[in-house]
Amino acid sequence: MSGAGKSTVLDTLEDMGWDIVDNLPADLLRDFVHGGGQCRTAPVAIAMDARSRGFDADRLPGMIRSIEGVEPEILYLDCSGGELIRRYDETRRRHPLAPDRPAEDGIARERQLTAPLRAAADSVLDTTDLSPVELGDELKRRYGGDLDQPVLTLASFAFARGISRTADLVFDLRFVPNPHWVDELRPLTGADSEVRDYLANEPAWTDAMARIESLLIDWIPRYWAAGKSYVTVAFGCTGGRHRSVAAAVEMAELLRVHGFAPNVRHRDLASPPSDTIERHPGRAAESESEDELSR
Repeated sequence: MSGAGKSTVLDTLEDMGWDIVDNLPADLLRDFVHGGGQCRTAPVAIAMDARSRGFDADRLPGMIRSIEGVEPEILYLDCSGGELIRRYDETRRRHPLAPDRPAEDGIARERQLTAPLRAAADSVLDTTDLSPVELGDELKRRYGGDLDQPVLTLASFAFARGISRTADLVFDLRFVPNPHWVDELRPLTGADSEVRDYLANEPAWTDAMARIESLLIDWIPRYWAAGKSYVTVAFGCTGGRHRSVAAAVEMAELLRVHGFAPNVRHRDLASPPSDTIERHPGRAAESESEDELSR
C-alpha cells in the first residue's frame, strides 16, 4: 500500500547491505536478478506497487517464484485506511491513484488492485502502529541474519487507543487494580520499581503472570515447529502506561531465564497520564476498592 513505509523498508535494507530497486517494471524482474548472466549473490529487495509498469497482482507472484536460483519471499506492507489518510494529510502528498480525488478513494482502489498479491504474500507486515524507527527495527530482526528461534516481541498498548494490530496473542490486564488511581504512582510507568512492587502485591497479578509464562514457554516452541518465525505477544491495559508496560517488562525477564531473547516494545508509553482515558466501566469498582484501602 502506498504510504505504508516502502521507503523506510528500502532505506533499512540498503543500510544492511542489500541490493535494492524501487518501482522496477515487472518484465525486467528476471533480467535484474540475473544481471550479467549471473544470479546476484547479495540479498535483493525489489519494491513494487500499483504504479509500477506491468504491475499485475494476479501474475506477479508466479513471476517472482519462477525466477531460477533464488529463494523468493513476498513481503506485503499493509496499513489501516485511517492511518494512511492521516499520513497523506500530514505530508500533504496526493495519493498516486487519486491525484484529483480524496486520498481515501485512491486507498480503496489500491487495496482492491493489490488484494491478490496480499493473499499470495509469504508475510504481511502491518505498519499502522509502527513508527519509522520501529519499522526499521522490525526489519533488522527479520532479515538481520539467521536465527535459531522465532523472533519474539513483547508489546504493551492501551485499549483506549485501539487494540494492537500486530499481535498474535493478546492478554487483557484490566482486571488488575489500576496504579493510575494511586496518586504517587500516576506519573510513573510500569517500568518503575514502585509500580511493579504495587502490582506484585496483587495475588491476581502474580497468578496471571505465572500462567502466561507457562503458556508462552509451551507455545513459542510450537509456533517455531509449525514454521512461524515471528511471534508478537501484546499486553493491554486501559491507558498503556502501567499494567501493560509492567507485564511486558516482567515477562521479558521471565522468558530470558528460559533461553528466549524477546524484544520489548511499548506502543503508548509516551502518552501523558489522563483521567479521561483511564476512566472506564470498571472505574467505579476500582474507586470503591481504593476508598476501602484508604479507610
